Amino acid sequence: MPELPEVEALREFLDEHLVGKEIARALPVAISVLKTYDPPLTALDGAAVTAVGRHGKFLDITANGPAAGAADGLHLVVHLARAGWLQWRDVLPSGPPRPGKGPLALRVALTGGDGFDLTEAGTTKRLAVHLVRDPAQVPGVARLGPDPLTDAFTRDAFAALLAGERRQIKGALRDQSLIAGIGNAYSDEILHVVRMSPFKPVQNLDEAETTALYEALRTTLADAVARSRGVAAGRLKAEKKSGMRVHGRAGEPCPVCGDTIREVSYRDSSLQYCPTCQTGGKPLADRRLSRLLK
Repeated sequence: MPELPEVEALREFLDEHLVGKEIARALPVAISVLKTYDPPLTALDGAAVTAVGRHGKFLDITANGPAAGAADGLHLVVHLARAGWLQWRDVLPSGPPRPGKGPLALRVALTGGDGFDLTEAGTTKRLAVHLVRDPAQVPGVARLGPDPLTDAFTRDAFAALLAGERRQIKGALRDQSLIAGIGNAYSDEILHVVRMSPFKPVQNLDEAETTALYEALRTTLADAVARSRGVAAGRLKAEKKSGMRVHGRAGEPCPVCGDTIREVSYRDSSLQYCPTCQTGGKPLADRRLSRLLK
């Protein structure tokens, strides 16, 4: 799933390639992709892109309409979900896209012949596109917590967010209503950097651990954004994977201590960690694997 660093890199890419250009048309291909109907996507016809923003993992493309004012201040808000992606095309195929079983979900064509496709792999379709007059009209945006890379996200602000939490730290970091933009991958990376078990209860953090976790969170995300900056949209997935220390690397040696990276599997996801660095050398129980071995 694209997380804050990749979505921020996409925002910067689109800011360079999209702002100032005119939308010819936005064409939904998958029935499930469009989550709003008023205003219709045709309101974007002839609109000029004025800005590209980001809210957590959401992209926000702002477009202002022609003199008639049909599309003033519209926001095309995109959430790529787990398997979605944005593919920029300097030259779009001629003719409208054909609905079918392929990955194409929505196409945005510009008057200059370029544009981008939103695609989604797999059969579980969760990629979501909203056309709204205010991003806060999108439920997922409205419930977001603070962005962890803003100046307002201080150590004390972070500590205040954790106050009263009773969850394990991995789950808290992934909660978009608590902190916007961190998902499964970067929560693994942050916890490895801070040498903390993903199962550690938030209420057990002392002041020093809270400070260390805050610093690991900020540096991990900032470093990932810096690595992704300037990378073409089509290569961002590979860049993300190459920068991971533990996530997605079960069975490989830890780059810090050399121990074997372990995994805990859930129904639809998994986490990775280093026992030596994070859990005192003790492997965490993998409940799904335990059930299979019974």
